[in-house]
Amino acid sequence: MVSEGHADTAEDAPTTARLREVLNRAGHVVIVEGSPDDIGSADLARIVLTGAEIADLASMLAIVDGGTGDRCRCRGWPTITVYDSTGAAIACWTLHHQSGLQGAGQCDADLRDGPALTAWLAQRGLTRSREVQAELAVQQAEDERRRMRWIHAAPAGLSDAAATLAHPPGRDREAWSRHVRDAEARLTTLTRHRYPDGIERARVLLAWAGTPARESTGGLKWYDLAVQRQLLAEPAERILAALTTGAPGPAQLDGAAQLFGSLEWTTAHGKDVPEPLRSRLIEHIQADGTGPMRFRMRHGYYGAQRAL
Repeated sequence: MVSEGHADTAEDAPTTARLREVLNRAGHVVIVEGSPDDIGSADLARIVLTGAEIADLASMLAIVDGGTGDRCRCRGWPTITVYDSTGAAIACWTLHHQSGLQGAGQCDADLRDGPALTAWLAQRGLTRSREVQAELAVQQAEDERRRMRWIHAAPAGLSDAAATLAHPPGRDREAWSRHVRDAEARLTTLTRHRYPDGIERARVLLAWAGTPARESTGGLKWYDLAVQRQLLAEPAERILAALTTGAPGPAQLDGAAQLFGSLEWTTAHGKDVPEPLRSRLIEHIQADGTGPMRFRMRHGYYGAQRAL
């Protein structure tokens, strides 16, 4: 979600009273399972409300007066178009992320009971919001499990700082971004204090960096990147020494595969890895590597011969 701030005036702020004033003038209301740009498509489910059904909708469209102060740049759905008794459109609103309303003022507004509105729509045949909410619930549950796995994998003494950094985003994205920057700086400082020996620090960070390599959801979260940035800030010679002085474990080799496959590392150091680490890493990937590791290896990363 990308939001833009907006300074509202009191008269332009969305309120439940303003919504109901518009609906009181409605002759009929059309709700379409699509964004405003797509409502003309005959393939989209739609309902037409008249009379008492409009009053039912008005009771469902209760919002937090004053709005959020932000306006998301992406288009919402379903689209609610209100027509007066002559058939002229007098308002167009969209339900946004199944939890808010867009178009009722100069900023978005949170619904007071988004799930109730979703259920109300589903009872009338518009089920897409309910289906998306179910999908989002599954995704959010997995995101939470992944976040906790990362926190539990933190090196000794760093779990509390890791939990602070990995705090999920809130509605105020700017405040959350500041929180993440400060939390990452604290984590970096604490890591160096807790592990002053550079080789030991590189080893524990490599093992931690290996955690996302085994996640099925793919991609690096902001908290994964915080660990990767710590490794990239270490001298390359120290990282290589941490992996060649003694036998690295599977988690450290996973972390090495993640680090050596990153754009930042290959831009600075290339794709080759010196022996004997090269052979050890390729052997690890061939025996127990993930799909992304094997893909990178086939394309010449880690000093492997590029597969044709």
